[in-house]
Amino acid sequence: MRKRLFEICEKAKRHDTASRMYDWIIIAAALLSMLPLCFKTEPFWMSTLELYAVYILFADYLFRWITADYKKQCQDADLKTRTKAFLLYPFRPMVLLNFISLLPTLGILGPAFLVLRLFRLTTLANYSKSLRYVGRVFIKEKKTLLAVLYIAITYIFISALIMFTFEQQSFDDYFEALYWATTALTTVGYGDVAPVTWIGRLISMLSSLFGIAVIALPAGIVTAGFVNEINADTAEQATDDAEDMANAEVQERIQNQNLEEMVKASGAGDTDSTETVQEDVTAETAESRVLAQADQKAAKDIVHKTAELQAAAEDAQNALFENIDGASIASAAAFEEQQAAYEENAEESEVYDHE
Repeated sequence: MRKRLFEICEKAKRHDTASRMYDWIIIAAALLSMLPLCFKTEPFWMSTLELYAVYILFADYLFRWITADYKKQCQDADLKTRTKAFLLYPFRPMVLLNFISLLPTLGILGPAFLVLRLFRLTTLANYSKSLRYVGRVFIKEKKTLLAVLYIAITYIFISALIMFTFEQQSFDDYFEALYWATTALTTVGYGDVAPVTWIGRLISMLSSLFGIAVIALPAGIVTAGFVNEINADTAEQATDDAEDMANAEVQERIQNQNLEEMVKASGAGDTDSTETVQEDVTAETAESRVLAQADQKAAKDIVHKTAELQAAAEDAQNALFENIDGASIASAAAFEEQQAAYEENAEESEVYDHE
């Protein structure tokens, strides 16, 4: 029972209608529970709606807690490992934020903490592929993103210090200079604080240009990582679909074989069952023939291509041998000509010496 409860609470898989309905109920409850944040005054019906939505979210929290060992895939482990999974589950960051977001409506936290209801958005992260993609990208590229953040913060502090030094008439304190440096680096520029000297304006232009590069760098990193995650997920989904189809075909064949054995074991059996089995066997045989014909055609194509490659290799080899033979004949002829010239020179030398 707990296993089925875990399957329902997790993101719905294909053909799991109960889990899919449960997902939509939780998403609707999370969105409706934040509806009062859009109004200054809360009508009674809205407060009641939020309360029931929070009850649903709290029940989801309890369901996930009692199936924490399935989440950690340690349901078959020893008691110590399973107990550890149950004890550590409430302290996971996303789970903790989700639980804290329910406390103001349940009356455990006062009205000053109503803003914590925004953390109910973390519930949607369990059902959104895009949010999971972005989360994985931030985890994988955290070193690069932290390096860019370090550069940006360092530049903000340095540019704010320089601006505060040369533009003291424009900034009342250093924090106001930090505020200006942040808006200039992000190319927002509200205009409520602006430099008046030429040095300050020069620094402002440099900050804006540097800000374009700083903002574009992490945007490109996140976009590239996001595309890679989508491609990886698509490839994984295609692999899973192929495995499911293969498993379904195997199960179908096993069922057909079992049915055929049952019919044979029953002796005479019913005629309809026998005909059904024969039809299944005939269909399977026809499918096997089609597959065999396709394999034979592919094998013939491979043999044909192999023959073509062998013929091309033989032609290249013959051409190489012809070139080698031609070069050898030419070399031999040249050697004979040189030897004849050498003998002729030797004879002339002997005649000259005799004279």
